[in-house]
Amino acid sequence: MTHYICVTCGMQFAAADNPPAHCPICEDERQYVGWQGQQWTMLAALQSDHHNEIREVEPGLTGIGTQPSFAIGQRALLVETEEGNLLWDCISLIDDATIDAVRSRGGVAAIAISHPHYYSSMVEWSRAFDTPIYLHVDDREHVMRPDPAIEFWTGETKSLFGGLTLIRCGGHFAGGTVAHWPDGANGKGALLVGDIIQVVQDRRYVSFMYSYPNLIPLPAETVRRIVEAVEPYAFDRLYGAWWDRVVMQDGKPAVYRSAERYIRALGGQFPA
Repeated sequence: MTHYICVTCGMQFAAADNPPAHCPICEDERQYVGWQGQQWTMLAALQSDHHNEIREVEPGLTGIGTQPSFAIGQRALLVETEEGNLLWDCISLIDDATIDAVRSRGGVAAIAISHPHYYSSMVEWSRAFDTPIYLHVDDREHVMRPDPAIEFWTGETKSLFGGLTLIRCGGHFAGGTVAHWPDGANGKGALLVGDIIQVVQDRRYVSFMYSYPNLIPLPAETVRRIVEAVEPYAFDRLYGAWWDRVVMQDGKPAVYRSAERYIRALGGQFPA
């Protein structure tokens, strides 16, 4: 029995004798099936020809990303606090070198993931560090490898250790989540956004989409709700899902400015 991994989205599936017939994550209109058709791999194959790059991105925050790039290509973030470390978002590759590097930084006390495109090999990571996985219940149907370590949370926020807070924004997915790290950006606060709030090429701005690869926008009222969800929190910096997708300063004004521009492009006004 093998836990097959989708080559296009990186999702690891429940154990089976043969690869799944299809990947529901990729067949959803927010994603896509690769142009060469559905393809599968497994963790052992990834471990043989890929490795993880691990580097500090600011004090107390370490990035973990796979080289050569695999699937969607996101990198995870390890947030270090005095009460334990949070692995934010996830990647498909985990190996002994990665486990040793993470343990040297204090291990993982919990895993939280912004949305299903980054569920990847979350159960493998959970078992390596004997830690719970926090997912919003609204995205429960997208879990392809169920496991007792997965804890579905409800409501609009979930408080974690070290002052960390998970915030349900919705939008890209119904349970789309960001994480507030109050100690980030030299104590000015940072928001870890995955691509629920997408850091774009002009890093003075962010954007909001239902589907990024297929360019399906969100309605104005959903964008307003995302802004309202993060409004109570202080943050100067936003960390997107890839190494260079970072708004280094004035992150909160960037979210407001971007929402205003987005809604104006749809013919509306912000605020309503």
